[in-house]
Amino acid sequence: MILPRREFLRLAAGAAAFPAISGVARAQTYPSRPVRIMVGLASGGTTDIVARLMGQWLSERLGQPFVVENRPGAGSGIATQAVVNAPPDGYTLLLVNGANAIKRGAL
Repeated sequence: MILPRREFLRLAAGAAAFPAISGVARAQTYPSRPVRIMVGLASGGTTDIVARLMGQWLSERLGQPFVVENRPGAGSGIATQAVVNAPPDGYTLLLVNGANAIKRGAL
């Protein structure tokens, strides 16, 4: 395969610029502020306990607080709607169980 000179120069310039560009585009550390974990069931239940244990574990390892918020009602629909309306930045999480996944398929 013979490569035209212009195509070769274009590829060479791209290859030379790639390390410089990748050094500039670095990911931010996550999380840089508190994270909310929404639970659609009442506090004190199994799902709430799992959420609190996960939040504590994540907080210890990532160095930011993970706050558990219980929003029971409407078959977890209230918590789900709160997460849907939250900004898509990864700082609002939803913890569901198997029953939520099965009945939410119709949404």
